[in-house]
Amino acid sequence: MGILALGFLKNALLASLLTSIVCGIVSSLVYSNRLTFMSGGIAHAAYGGIGLGIFLGWNVILTALGFTVLISLVMGYLTKDDRNKIDNVVGLIWAGGMAFGIILLDLAPGYHVDVMSYLFGSIIVVSNNNLLIMLILTLIICIIVALNYHKFLSISFDQDFASSRGLRVDGIYITMILLIAITVVMLVQVVGIILVIALMSIPPYLSSHSAKTMQSMMLFSFIWSFIFCVLGIMISYIFNISSGAAIIAVSVIFGSMFLGLRRIFA
Repeated sequence: MGILALGFLKNALLASLLTSIVCGIVSSLVYSNRLTFMSGGIAHAAYGGIGLGIFLGWNVILTALGFTVLISLVMGYLTKDDRNKIDNVVGLIWAGGMAFGIILLDLAPGYHVDVMSYLFGSIIVVSNNNLLIMLILTLIICIIVALNYHKFLSISFDQDFASSRGLRVDGIYITMILLIAITVVMLVQVVGIILVIALMSIPPYLSSHSAKTMQSMMLFSFIWSFIFCVLGIMISYIFNISSGAAIIAVSVIFGSMFLGLRRIFA
């Protein structure tokens, strides 16, 4: 309990709570719609927004958010009619976004010591301003999903049926891609660009074997995400190691244990 007296750890735990809520909701949609690779592509393309923010001297998170939303709209538009294009489109934009960010960082004046935190995460240094941004983004995502839950549910399990009922499947799909973009920007502060895909895939995978509904999958994914974040933060603090890597290491250990137990008792 003495650890909680440290202000930066309080911010880290609050950031963990917010990102776990968002991750639990959006990662369940990602898992159900098989968009994990899309999430990884958006995450890596977000590096272009980080480079742009540093180059222009703007708020990095807000700049990355705007850039990532724009990139996700392009991805959604190019893949909405043919999901078979996802690999090619994601590969192109993934590489392009990373290259754009690296070039801008090379051109930006001065030495940017915080660049590594965006690659591998550093939740223990989340500022109050960024915490406020995360809170606003969490509320936006929760409201959008609450208002469109049944639409998301419909296209997650049967797009043809959803289309036959008059739902605008393309619009719902692009909205889902936008939610992924917002979630990715939030997770960048927690686990970094390189490791985002783990938190977007492991919690819903663990949840899918016990959840009976999409709502329960979202709840269980939130719980798993929060457990991983809290344990990772504690391990990071005790052993003085990277918080993002510690969080993902914990999630991989739990995932591996689950796979092993399933194989043993199957």
